[in-house]
Amino acid sequence: MREREGVLMDIKAIAMGLAFALMWSSAFTSARVIVEYAPPLSALALRFLISGLIGVAIAWALGQSARLTRMQWFGVVIFGVCQNALYLGLNFVAMQTIPASLAAIIASTMPLLVALAGWLVFGNTVRPLGIAGLIAGVVGVVLIMGARLQGGVDIYGLVLCLIGVISLTIATLAVLGASSGGNVLMIVGLQMLVGSAMLWIPALTIEVWEVTWNWQLVVAFVYTTLVPGLAATLVWFLLVGRIGMVKASTFHFLNPFLGVAIAAALLGERIGLLDILGVAIIAGGILAVQLSKQ
Repeated sequence: MREREGVLMDIKAIAMGLAFALMWSSAFTSARVIVEYAPPLSALALRFLISGLIGVAIAWALGQSARLTRMQWFGVVIFGVCQNALYLGLNFVAMQTIPASLAAIIASTMPLLVALAGWLVFGNTVRPLGIAGLIAGVVGVVLIMGARLQGGVDIYGLVLCLIGVISLTIATLAVLGASSGGNVLMIVGLQMLVGSAMLWIPALTIEVWEVTWNWQLVVAFVYTTLVPGLAATLVWFLLVGRIGMVKASTFHFLNPFLGVAIAAALLGERIGLLDILGVAIIAGGILAVQLSKQ
């Protein structure tokens, strides 16, 4: 009976991981549509305001409390600032000039950066398989970047994405402090409100509210608010709480494939042979890094 229950728990965790990867990867395509018709920072700030209020309201209705531990509040602030404001804010601005597939590929290197930070900054031991994975990740990124730079990619947008993925790495290193101790949905809602508050500052300062209203914008905004915004973040926190950060991060190896595939299917973005090869190498590197920690 216990063995059957353990198998069911593993299946549930796999389903959660696959759902997270699909939702997270699709965010780049919906964001690319949004920034085509609306100011990026204002749209993102509004998205987080709406999804944050929905999250807090549902959490309140479920009896969850906003009385968090000190570590939870620390995680909420770091996650809200580094992921929601910096990482996503920079990516929304960048996707005005670079393809969604490239932004997805850069963001998918986050597990490699987490492993590298653990090795260089925190002195964590990295097994040979993990080192091989890091090297593979670098090779994959070099292949893709080389091809894109020759194709005339916007350097400004590229740099914004690189700064963004570093911010995402910091947010990921802080997520454990925000996911332990319960009140998960309340935490998700609060960190979105933190991100919204931070984003409104530059949005109201430097952006002009010019919106081209059409069905594509409405669908993309509603989708990104509810699915990558609220649902994916909730699933990620639940997944980390269920199987731990190391095992949960293994599902990130799907993001390069899914991010590129969704952008190609829905936006018609062209994918070259070096892109495909680089994505495969990066995905293999991510998987190797995560398996080395098991």
